Amino acid sequence: MIEKAKHILKKQFGYDEFRPLQAEVIESILSRKDTLVVMPTGGGKSLCYQIPALLFDGLTIVVSPLISLMKDQVENLRKKNIKAAAVVSGMSRTEIDVTFDNCIYGNFKFLYLSPERLLTDIALIRLRQMKINLIAVDEAHCISQ
Repeated sequence: MIEKAKHILKKQFGYDEFRPLQAEVIESILSRKDTLVVMPTGGGKSLCYQIPALLFDGLTIVVSPLISLMKDQVENLRKKNIKAAAVVSGMSRTEIDVTFDNCIYGNFKFLYLSPERLLTDIALIRLRQMKINLIAVDEAHCISQ
């Protein structure tokens, strides 16, 4: 499975080799083990869940406390023709419903949510209808409560 991960690393992200620890983390996630990753800023943590997500069927939920980070991640994935969305403050109820519908219909690989949004009634109801393959918590030190 790590060979498939290396192929995605090159094809989707343009890198020839994994950074230190990335391969081990990805192998752990691909083995469906709960995995905690502590790396410095810019260490390649996002690829550790993005690559397995692209190998699994279904949707990956990414919980992130930072709206700017969510928007950057979604934009970067979309530039690589990877379907991603974020539900953030300022979106209308219709925009949120359309985003959740698209997740239910399998039109996205990644859905970014804040911890507060994740705990709303509408999110909890709609998440049950999605085929979720992986849940990643980004910047976990910000949401340890």
